[in-house]
Amino acid sequence: MASLPPVVVANTVKLDPDFRKLSAPSLLFEKKHYSTKELNSLGSESEEPVSLTTEGNGKLESSYYVPILQECMHKNFVSGVESIHAHIIKSGLVAELFLMTFLVNVYGKCGRMGSARKVFDNLPKRNVVAWTSLMSGYISNSRPELAISIFQEMLEAGAYPTNYTLGVFLNACTSLCDFDLAKQIHGYIVKYDLDGDASIGNALCSLYSKCHNLRMAIKAFERIEEKNVISWTAVVSACGANGNSALGMDMFVKMLVAGVEPNGITLTSVLSLCCTMQALEAGSQIHSLIMKLGYDSDLPLMNSVMYLYLKSGCISEAKKLFDGMNSVSLVTWNAMIAGYAEMISLAADGLSAYSCGIEALQIFQRMNRSGLKPDLYTFSSLLSVCSSLVALDQGEQVHALTIKTGFLSDVVVGTALVNMYNKCGSINRASKAFLEMSTRTLISWTSMITALAQHGRSEQALQVFEDMRFVGVKPNKITFVGVLSACSQAGMVDRAFAYYDMMKNEYKINPVMDHYACLIDMFVRLNQIDEAFDFIKKTNLIPNEFIWSILIAGCRSQGKLDLAFHAAEQLLELEPKDSETYLLLLNMYISAGRWKDVSRVRKMMRDVDKIVEWSWINIRNKVHSFKFSSKKHQSDEVAKLLDDLIDRAKPFGYKAETDMEIDEEEKEEATNSAAHRHSEKLAVAFGLINTSREVQIRVMKNIGMCRDCHNFIKLVSVLTSRTIIIRDSKRLHKFYNGHCSCKDFGGLV
Repeated sequence: MASLPPVVVANTVKLDPDFRKLSAPSLLFEKKHYSTKELNSLGSESEEPVSLTTEGNGKLESSYYVPILQECMHKNFVSGVESIHAHIIKSGLVAELFLMTFLVNVYGKCGRMGSARKVFDNLPKRNVVAWTSLMSGYISNSRPELAISIFQEMLEAGAYPTNYTLGVFLNACTSLCDFDLAKQIHGYIVKYDLDGDASIGNALCSLYSKCHNLRMAIKAFERIEEKNVISWTAVVSACGANGNSALGMDMFVKMLVAGVEPNGITLTSVLSLCCTMQALEAGSQIHSLIMKLGYDSDLPLMNSVMYLYLKSGCISEAKKLFDGMNSVSLVTWNAMIAGYAEMISLAADGLSAYSCGIEALQIFQRMNRSGLKPDLYTFSSLLSVCSSLVALDQGEQVHALTIKTGFLSDVVVGTALVNMYNKCGSINRASKAFLEMSTRTLISWTSMITALAQHGRSEQALQVFEDMRFVGVKPNKITFVGVLSACSQAGMVDRAFAYYDMMKNEYKINPVMDHYACLIDMFVRLNQIDEAFDFIKKTNLIPNEFIWSILIAGCRSQGKLDLAFHAAEQLLELEPKDSETYLLLLNMYISAGRWKDVSRVRKMMRDVDKIVEWSWINIRNKVHSFKFSSKKHQSDEVAKLLDDLIDRAKPFGYKAETDMEIDEEEKEEATNSAAHRHSEKLAVAFGLINTSREVQIRVMKNIGMCRDCHNFIKLVSVLTSRTIIIRDSKRLHKFYNGHCSCKDFGGLV
């Protein structure tokens, strides 16, 4: 962008009379509203426009055209504007500067910048109002670069910019996020001592915020002599947009102390800050203030309050607010669905998370019955819910809706479909959804690579990666996690390190813990425990809890107890908070008879929430839940089937393992049973009884599968010729014909 041309202006820039007329036309002319019939007559060539006829000589004053043009502008009635323009020419009023300038403004508001520019170019003379109107038109029509060009032409023509003109120019800079040009115009403003003006200061604050310079935004705000609600709103929004929510809240408090009453936009910005900070108490106070100020009927504002409650986990408050709304919009429904979808990851346990997901789907059903059509954000949230619930049937229904409504072609929806089918265990449909995408982003490619890796299709995953590179999409660190995971699944050591070197050298991506975890996982799968420890030493890696857990499982599986105990001590030094990790260590120490260590781990577990093992299965839209050793659902039919499967599995080498830590009350019951009745076994048996042979069994579990259950379900898939999908807290297991998609890594735990 070229530098601003130098101009000489007076120290004080004021609005000229014409500009004042343009800013408040309703004060100059009689208010009159024209019917649609009258306005439609303006576009008819067969008759004289009724609203422009007069008695006597038939000549109209220029002022008569303005309210009619305003009405056309408000209705975006372009043909009416063109008819009035023709009538103005016919009446010989094209020399009226104010009227023709106003016509420039009207054409701009109606999106006809070609006509606006033509009128401007034919003006008998040009004042600052005309220049400003043309600039405003280009900005409102998303052509800020042309607005800046017009501003430069104006300066070169010797016209004096008003404060309003400078504000318009700053808006153009904001749209372009042109920081260098912003500094030039800021220097111009400071030179002529205009930065104390509220409108200019507000525009500068917003401009610097958009350019991610919070310091300059606050400085511009502080220079404003008489700060109004727009000024305070601009600085509060600037703090939020630039990652300093706490400062934004401080500014809001100062605003209240200064006696400035917030408006709806201010309150929406503050609620956004509360969401970011998870400041529920402050948000509740803002809610009270909203009610006090009478904004409780402001739908966008109440949507923000509702979303804050949802994001903070206050489901009952959000639902109460939602149910009490007199009118709701699509945004309201989307906020509720997205809020419940987010609650899935924030829920205290897996069963609560499942309930949140079901509620999200039910809210969508209510929305659908209301007649509102879903949009991109609705589908994105719904597919996320289906992914979390492993709800393939519902996911397929959402897929059908995306086709019906035309959103299937959207890249976000397409990517969400890939993720949904992957997490529901249907890799073939995930691949089909990916291939049908008309456009693909980096996220789309990465999702497909990760999905194929998780399902053990390593060669396909690596081929998709090479295809991605071939079409010119640059991978990121998450893409390489998927690539290294694919290599790990297949035990491709040489290719794994070739991609590892490519990541560092060709793409200049520094390895993170997930990349190291994939490589260590690969060594453990190949029974190369010593190589795994050598790699850790060579890279000076400080492993996290996940890596130490992998090493412990691998060492234990291969009988290298000394290394397992060493890894266990390293893990305990990290003081893990995951109860499953302690359970792994406890079982290992119990197996080795190291009772002092058992006592030590038990003591450490007192500060960690006790595991409550749950599994659940959805059959015909009804959720059936199971608890470890629970009597519920253990009907004679379920117990008989489970015992029968255990007996049939024994010839294949199955032997129930009983080293899991359980309560004394449960231990006696487990001893008297044919085998431990872990929740996923009960859920699978129940599913086998209550579904047809063609239906895949899909079970959710809130913790990781144990080694015993993993081995047993593998054999069940052979004995019943059924596909069984179990998503636990660590990964998805797809059992079919005696194999698991995790390549038996889940059996190491």
